[in-house]
Amino acid sequence: MRNTFGNVFTITTFGESHGMGLGVVIDGCPAGIGISEDFIRQELQRRKPGQSKITTQRKEEDEFEILSGVFEGKSTGTPIAIVIYNTDQKSKDYSHIADKFRPSHADYTYHQKFGVRDYRGGGRSSARETAARVAAGAVAKLMLAQYGIQIHAYVSQAGHIRLEKKYTELDLGQIESNMVRCPDPVTAGQMIDLIDETRKNRDTIGGVVSCVAQGVPPALGEPVFDRLHAVLGHAMLSINAVKGFEYGSGFEGVSMKGSEHNDAFYQKDGKVKTITNFSGGIQGGISNGEDIYFRVAFKPVATIMQDQESVNTSGEKTVVSGKGRHDPCVVPRAVPIVEAMCALVLADHILLNRASKI
Repeated sequence: MRNTFGNVFTITTFGESHGMGLGVVIDGCPAGIGISEDFIRQELQRRKPGQSKITTQRKEEDEFEILSGVFEGKSTGTPIAIVIYNTDQKSKDYSHIADKFRPSHADYTYHQKFGVRDYRGGGRSSARETAARVAAGAVAKLMLAQYGIQIHAYVSQAGHIRLEKKYTELDLGQIESNMVRCPDPVTAGQMIDLIDETRKNRDTIGGVVSCVAQGVPPALGEPVFDRLHAVLGHAMLSINAVKGFEYGSGFEGVSMKGSEHNDAFYQKDGKVKTITNFSGGIQGGISNGEDIYFRVAFKPVATIMQDQESVNTSGEKTVVSGKGRHDPCVVPRAVPIVEAMCALVLADHILLNRASKI
């Protein structure tokens, strides 16, 4: 079971939803990076449960401990270990599915692969694992800041409500101004109302998180199999509930002609730039210095507060009743997770690029 991501800047996550805790070991972080515990805490607060009426009401403060790799506020170049203890597990909420497979969860597939599964909140398959990724992503962001790279993700769609504006038309400083993390106030209000209505109807909806990385230098990405967009796709599709990834013009680009879609070059202040950016900042799998932007689609949360037909571990027909505390829509809390995975990819490729030029 692979729990490690990255090549040079690597992370290995551990822990389960209802175990004692979860955490991450970060290896390959260069020495001398300022490690702000306040910043890591801020990032974890953005992902934590119980933030508002439109998120799960599980109460986890997601306080953490740095066990190694940091001395006097700076990385030492040795593995950085971070642990986050669980404090609000309610494992009894899941005793009724100990021998049942919840529809569209990983229950059946984990059972088939390992012959055993932790049914308490999904165990290792739970989205709670992403807290470790966000902690690691915060460290990656601190490293990227030294290169002038900034990453902003936001909710661009919840259910059928879609933000039609491009990221260049938005004030990304407003992302955290509302509980749904949509930088357009009118659309945000519509999304909040829809998610809350869905919650009251004991159902769930999906959505889309859009992300932009600015200040990324050219030449990041490896030829052929580790193209930058391929690794970003790998990173995003590894997040729970993700069903799709597209960058640049994405699927809409197929309706354009080459004469419309090509990004013409020009030079400004000694730098090569493009007039348009349908390429999404990546050409030939390598960054070209323009903004990298992409979209990540999330399915409706699989746990619904309704009875559903299923089978048990013996293959007998049964009914699964929704219990516990769950998000009616995952995308508001997915925003920092998408940012974290993007940061991990870029940090890794900066170090890979640096190594290739030695």
